[in-house]
Amino acid sequence: QVQVVQSGGGSVQAGGSLRLSCAASGSTFGINAMGWHREIPGNRRKLVARVTTDDASNTNYADAVKGRFTVTRDSAKNTLYLQMNSLEPEDTAVYYCNAEYNGRNYWGEGTLVTVCP
Repeated sequence: QVQVVQSGGGSVQAGGSLRLSCAASGSTFGINAMGWHREIPGNRRKLVARVTTDDASNTNYADAVKGRFTVTRDSAKNTLYLQMNSLEPEDTAVYYCNAEYNGRNYWGEGTLVTVCP
């Protein structure tokens, strides 16, 4: 079993930056990858960024955030980060962290990011 706890988020003006954090605990040795997804009310949850645990350079990003968002993982702390720069109002959403473990996704509680025009 894995637990993930998120922190960060909030409100920012367009063009600003925010950083999200996600701490994993439990059977962290078995986590294959971690990532960030976001959800806008009435829409499906969509992948924002993902990194595998065996290779920190193995990342993938949604086209909408490439060049603006960076996902990193501190393996010693079992913590995932999402640095979000040049934020746009379209980035407003609830952001969820997930850990992929033993074929299952374990989700954080979600954190609201609001970008004001």
